[in-house]
Amino acid sequence: MNMTTPTEGISNMAAIHPKAQIGEGVTISPFSTIAADVVIGPGTWIGPNVTLMDGTRIGANCRIFPGAVIGGIPQDLKFDGENTTAEIGDHTTIRECCTINRGTTERMYTRVGSHCLLMAYTHIAHDAVVGDHCVLANCASIAGHVTIEDWVIIEGVVAVQQFVRIGEHAFVAGGSLVRKNVPPFVKVAREPLSYIGVNAIGLRRRGFPDEFVRAVEDIYRTLYITGGNMSKAIKVAELELPVSDAKGIILDFIRASDKGIVRGPF
Repeated sequence: MNMTTPTEGISNMAAIHPKAQIGEGVTISPFSTIAADVVIGPGTWIGPNVTLMDGTRIGANCRIFPGAVIGGIPQDLKFDGENTTAEIGDHTTIRECCTINRGTTERMYTRVGSHCLLMAYTHIAHDAVVGDHCVLANCASIAGHVTIEDWVIIEGVVAVQQFVRIGEHAFVAGGSLVRKNVPPFVKVAREPLSYIGVNAIGLRRRGFPDEFVRAVEDIYRTLYITGGNMSKAIKVAELELPVSDAKGIILDFIRASDKGIVRGPF
């Protein structure tokens, strides 16, 4: 990464440690604090009153809004000062008052991918991983060790329990409590959290062909509607449904879900 000495675009009212690495074209607004072990990629905008603590790594062309705190030590009593990071990909927007803690020895990092939007007051705890193109709406609370795959949308005031995994292209309705894994390509809502259908609109918007969407619908119809208990439904899906990319992704996810997956609609 090409680093430069802070110049134009960086306020003299910001507190920037001389060891911080700041890319070309970075803007740092007044009253922001940048610690020594921080890397900021080129073209990134840092708004007023942002705090980037040791271990923070920010990609290129990000936008970080006032009140955000990135790289704070984990809210984990087992943390013992390990040299860990909080990493943000390229072209990601972090809105007001978001908090992203750095990792512990479990993963050694907390990571948010590229082209993500974290809306105001979102919290990402230690050792969580958020994929690319994800949207987390206002007040989403993501506990430690959570994995959120690519293209996931989480609506406002959602709480995700530790060690949960949310599959790619899933949609989680607002106000949900996520205690079990959410398989790929589905929509979930209600309390307790339940499967309510396939995220067909999202998939088509992202360019998936109708054949793929229909295959996903057939798989989840077998798993949740017509297949009996889940272990029997998986066997039915394996034996009776045609081979497809969707089938491999979904069944592999479910087999790896030692926490179990969200319940069916009934």
